[in-house]
Amino acid sequence: MGNPISPTGDVSKTSKGLPIETQFKLPSPLPSWPPGEGFASGTIDLGGLQVRQISTFSKVWATHEGGPDNLGASFFEPSQIPTGFFTLGCYSQANNRLLHGWVLVAKDKEGSATLEKPIDYTLVWSSESLKISQDGIGYIWLPTPPDGYRAVGHVVTTSSEKPSPERVRCIRSDLIEHCDIESWIWGPGKESDPNGFNIFSLTPSNRGIQAMGVPTGTFLARNGAGSISLVCLKNLGSNISCMPNPSQIQALFQTYSPWIYLHPDEQYLPSSVSWYFVNGALLYTKGQESNPIPIEAGGSNLPQGGSNDDAFWIDLPVDEGSKERVKKGDLNDSEVYLQVKPMLGATFTDIAIWIFYPFNGPAKAKASFINIPLGRIGEHVGDWEHLTLRVSNFTGELWSLYFSQHSGGDWIEAQDLEFQDGNKPVTYASLHGHAMYSKPGLVLQGSGGFGIRNDTAKSKLVMDTGARFSIVAAEYLGKTISEPSWLNYYRKWGPKISYDIAHELKDIEKILPGKLKSTFEKFVKRLPSEVLGEDGPTGPKLKRSWDGDEVVA
Repeated sequence: MGNPISPTGDVSKTSKGLPIETQFKLPSPLPSWPPGEGFASGTIDLGGLQVRQISTFSKVWATHEGGPDNLGASFFEPSQIPTGFFTLGCYSQANNRLLHGWVLVAKDKEGSATLEKPIDYTLVWSSESLKISQDGIGYIWLPTPPDGYRAVGHVVTTSSEKPSPERVRCIRSDLIEHCDIESWIWGPGKESDPNGFNIFSLTPSNRGIQAMGVPTGTFLARNGAGSISLVCLKNLGSNISCMPNPSQIQALFQTYSPWIYLHPDEQYLPSSVSWYFVNGALLYTKGQESNPIPIEAGGSNLPQGGSNDDAFWIDLPVDEGSKERVKKGDLNDSEVYLQVKPMLGATFTDIAIWIFYPFNGPAKAKASFINIPLGRIGEHVGDWEHLTLRVSNFTGELWSLYFSQHSGGDWIEAQDLEFQDGNKPVTYASLHGHAMYSKPGLVLQGSGGFGIRNDTAKSKLVMDTGARFSIVAAEYLGKTISEPSWLNYYRKWGPKISYDIAHELKDIEKILPGKLKSTFEKFVKRLPSEVLGEDGPTGPKLKRSWDGDEVVA
């Protein structure tokens, strides 16, 4: 099967050969985490089923065409498996990326009969008739489980003979959850053909703080658009002892706290919430608009709970001088706020990093080679943005980082991140809109060369999120973490937009060449609600990601 690929491989991208021939590792070794119950202990108990995350592999078979960048894909089985643990399935990854993945292996806890050998195999696909560059012939098999068990992974061989029943184990049916396709790994063509043969990664269908579905790291081999033949695991005991304790959270964030670079022309900087309040932010009550009240530093006089019912909202100071000063924020007094939550059946910890800006500046559009100021469109008071670290509870390793971008965002894997000062990811906040990106430059939010500009660049305006942070929410820790009053303010952090959007748009159309007017009108109709919407923004707890998984655009 070849030699095991070790996580200690060189990460130099200048080496010859395919990217997958090099194993990715973080820039710096992981620290020794503070002591705790089960976090980073290597093994997690899912309720009678113990699992470990394996990142050392032996290559079984590879193609060298098709898939992303037409570079093919490689198929591996886990190696260096601890005594008593069994393989659940093989791992696959496209060849255009550094090797960076894992699969779970499993062990019965005290004879609880959670694992059984398959009783047979079905050949899902063979590369025998495939006329592309490949390492021999590959065969992909689906285990046939005994009654009361399900298969969670495929077996890959280079022989037409059925694999031994000893090669893999099936999982008892009460320990499984349904899965969804996550992303395309490979197919014989350059682009995924939904009616052809394809390899996909899988993720639990239901994801969130309370969801107990656990990804196995295995792949799905599928002919056409049929049903998904595999399942994910389930944390049957809802065991969260593998989650980090407060001292471990502190250590994790000190290790992975991102650097946020603001655009050199940014006028509207972040601040702490308390700075915003003590510098004149006002609470308005519907029906008493002429009598706003100052807000206490910790937000103790903000209405708590309830719903976003238009009864209250926060706004900038009334005095024009104070208003302009507060709109600009205070980078030196900025702070980030951490929400720590179990994800993927508590096999990962998500650390959501919330950043507050007193003001979101006006947007700019780009039409062909023309940049168009959008007047006051895009402006609003009280802007909440966030990043989310996803950390393995098996090891404490950072696997990916989520970048919020307007109404959605993107997960970026660790190997695609820029790092600074060890294992701290570098992020870029867009000019005025503060959307988060992993690389500097222009991202156009639109299509056909017409869209909202998201300009990012490295500058001296930089926020070290690890310098000043507070853990404001970690529900799994019970009363250990005290939530600030402002976090449970469920109303608006800014007033309804008071300017005339139609008037603003007409002013913009006046400066456009005739052929761009109709294109601009179509573009405006597609603008996201946070650009054209009239409501003030809400705080972190009312975002969809607070209890669920992040929203991918």
